[in-house]
Amino acid sequence: MPRLTFHGAAETVTGSKYLLEDGDDRVLIDCGLFQGLKELRLKNWDRLPFDPHQLDAIVMTHAHIDHLGFLPRVVKLGYRGPVYATPATVDLSGIMLYDSARNQEDDADYANQRQFSKHHPALPLYDSDDVDATLRLLQGVGRGEWFRAAGEIWCRYHDAGHLLGSSMIEVEIRSQSPPLRVLFSGDVGRYDAPLYHDPHNPPQCDYLVCESTYGDREHEEVDVLDELA
Repeated sequence: MPRLTFHGAAETVTGSKYLLEDGDDRVLIDCGLFQGLKELRLKNWDRLPFDPHQLDAIVMTHAHIDHLGFLPRVVKLGYRGPVYATPATVDLSGIMLYDSARNQEDDADYANQRQFSKHHPALPLYDSDDVDATLRLLQGVGRGEWFRAAGEIWCRYHDAGHLLGSSMIEVEIRSQSPPLRVLFSGDVGRYDAPLYHDPHNPPQCDYLVCESTYGDREHEEVDVLDELA
């Protein structure tokens, strides 16, 4: 029986991590860093509720830090499997993760200088060496192509119109007939944006896991460039 557990972006809108299990196969959808209030940032240091060594694959929706930024920590803790992403997400990952690592290192240095950390010395959550190891695991997959993430867990990307490379993840669990279909929306963009395609219509699914940061409001009918001006 497939099983889905939420280890981030639940009761908050940051730190997206969804663990999908089918028998002994385990795929993590997104691997985001908790950001914002200190009580949220401290969650990044909590003991993980899953063993990184037992993950078969990680599949990414896009390159924002609240979806991607915990990857080097998971690698630091022992994950060595593939990390699947669209080619544009692969290209952006180095920019985002090296910047995040620098922030982690600077925060640790500042805590040591001011001696306000309860840890001696204060250490970064991860560093640039961990990012180096992470980037070696990334594998680019084009949109519209089915790929086997693990066992009978298959995935396919659809344009989410949110960021270069951002995608919804359509999942088929083919260990049963008909396959169980789950759609992970990731962050969905707005229509008629100046830099991105419109989001694709979502495919049919049995379950929809939808990001809802702005789920309580609608986009205003105004041109975004006029609004910016």
